[in-house]
Amino acid sequence: MPLRALLHLGLFLTLALLSACASTPAPTKSADSYFKEGEAAYASSNFEDAIAKWKKVKESYSSPELTTQAELKIADAHFENKAYIEAAAAYEDFRKLHPGHEKAAYALYRLGMSHYHQITGIDTDQTPVKNAVITLESFLTRYPGSEYAAEVRLKLADCRVKQLEYENYVGNFYLRTGKYPSAIKRLSEALVRFPNLPKLDATLFYLGQAYLKSGDTVQGGKVFKRLSTEFPASPLNMDASKMLGTFAGYSSARG
Repeated sequence: MPLRALLHLGLFLTLALLSACASTPAPTKSADSYFKEGEAAYASSNFEDAIAKWKKVKESYSSPELTTQAELKIADAHFENKAYIEAAAAYEDFRKLHPGHEKAAYALYRLGMSHYHQITGIDTDQTPVKNAVITLESFLTRYPGSEYAAEVRLKLADCRVKQLEYENYVGNFYLRTGKYPSAIKRLSEALVRFPNLPKLDATLFYLGQAYLKSGDTVQGGKVFKRLSTEFPASPLNMDASKMLGTFAGYSSARG
């Protein structure tokens, strides 16, 4: 066979082989395989890889039961990866899609924890605190006997302290900037909203100051009296006593 013919034949066979390889579909994994790979990645703390594998399970549409498990696993992986915003969204989606699922209580618990872990300081956005309180209260209403209830109560109590600290922060800001009526309103409302919390001594201290600086020494004295009665060990009592004496002396001098 002439050389040119041999070259043409070789090129034809090569192209045919490439074409055959290209037309052969790559083997596909089962949803169960992807799920197990996701579990292995999760166990190794490779959370992003685990999420990617479990998303493959969801995309397969092969098993409703496995898809539901993958949805919750994805939320857990986000949570363990400290991606709490994504975790909250995933737990919320799970609850909407499967309200009667046996893991509904767990999903609500983790949703509350996701909001709780987004809380930062009192001088930042307070939305995570608000969302955590709403979610944790809802959990205790629905599942008061749950294995997670004790932890939820502790976190909820902490959230309420943080809410009171924020009210004190805002009330003190009004106080420092001379907006005494606003300080009085904010702090008085905090006393009603958050009874029996340990940070109420600061609330009373700022409120007493606001009354004194607004010119109402009588009401200021009453508030400081309440401070000393309800929080006798508070270090703020000494400052309150000095301040009350100063303003009382000033009022007597004016009289």
